[in-house]
Amino acid sequence: MKRQVILIAVLASTLGACARGNYSGGIIPWSPEAELTALDTAQNNCARSSQYAVITSVHREYGDYIGYKCQFNPPPRQSPISRMR
Repeated sequence: MKRQVILIAVLASTLGACARGNYSGGIIPWSPEAELTALDTAQNNCARSSQYAVITSVHREYGDYIGYKCQFNPPPRQSPISRMR
């Protein structure tokens, strides 16, 4: 019984993080866990074509998606002062 529970948990976490994308961007099914790792998942996809990932949209609802795009230039970093405004 314990093995079945562990197997189901591993399969659910694997299936939940399935990103769909290509060299221009993609989508990741939203879940609280997927939102925590979305940038890493997107970057892994974009790195295949030597690009950088940028998260473009997050719809926090089950059945919806986290959108991202791939771009050749690294995303600009915000200074702490510009984030406070």
